[in-house]
Amino acid sequence: MPDPLRVVLMSYGAEGFADLHGPCVAAGHHPVAYVYAAPQRPGGQAASAAGAAIGSILAQLPPGPDLLLPRSLAGLARALAGVQPDLVVCNGFPWKLSAEVLRVPRLGVLNVHPSLLPRHRGPMPIHWAVRHGDAETGVTVHWMDESFDTGKILVQRGGIGLPGDLDGDSVFEQIQALSRELLPEALELAVRGCIGTVQGAEGASYEGMMGPQSAVIDWSASRHDVHNLVRTFRFGRFPVPGPLAVVNGRWVSVLKSRTEPGDGVRMECEDGPLWIVESVPVPARDAWLSAS
Repeated sequence: MPDPLRVVLMSYGAEGFADLHGPCVAAGHHPVAYVYAAPQRPGGQAASAAGAAIGSILAQLPPGPDLLLPRSLAGLARALAGVQPDLVVCNGFPWKLSAEVLRVPRLGVLNVHPSLLPRHRGPMPIHWAVRHGDAETGVTVHWMDESFDTGKILVQRGGIGLPGDLDGDSVFEQIQALSRELLPEALELAVRGCIGTVQGAEGASYEGMMGPQSAVIDWSASRHDVHNLVRTFRFGRFPVPGPLAVVNGRWVSVLKSRTEPGDGVRMECEDGPLWIVESVPVPARDAWLSAS
């Protein structure tokens, strides 16, 4: 049986680390450090959020691993070299890693990405899958290179449905469960020296963060586009609970819509009607937009 690996885990917060730590230990390996990306220019809300995240990580940090808080890629490379990892595993880590960082671990760096790569590379893959009307999503574990989510694939599995009447919490729970299931398989392949499969060009896409333009409904778009935008907001990361729109002469945040006739307020889109099933008043529209 191969010797246990010295593994460094890199993630966005306590929940992300937990999704990596358990499968890593279950596979017989030793997490020697956690890496959290502190903001490079802390201040105001960003610093407060980072402090809360660090506190949550420390509260749940198991005995043994250190918590590393690099402020730059050069600092990250030095910190990793100090713990001499065989492997680094990422889950939601926000930095694009440099060649210097990627060279430190003996075997390389793995990333757990919640999409069916090469589709939906980038920081919000589940949101964009819903926005584009995908029928399903999944999880990919791949080797990292110097670009975002383009490295060779070790394991991948779909089957997480994205139905019209979407439950965002349920989708995230399925993503977490599948990530935990696939990681031990990926670790075994990494130990065996598997280089993975090159990602194809067909269907490849990269999408960044959804900006302020996503916060307001454009009724000149197709009804399915508007419906999918409403569905996307169920995953959070937005300053309003749903996209903004003028409905019956007032600004509201649209929480739920439907493309088939039924209860709700009928609105006309570019290619036909859409029904607003649930919404809440938003009197401070300008404040919401400025926070997007």
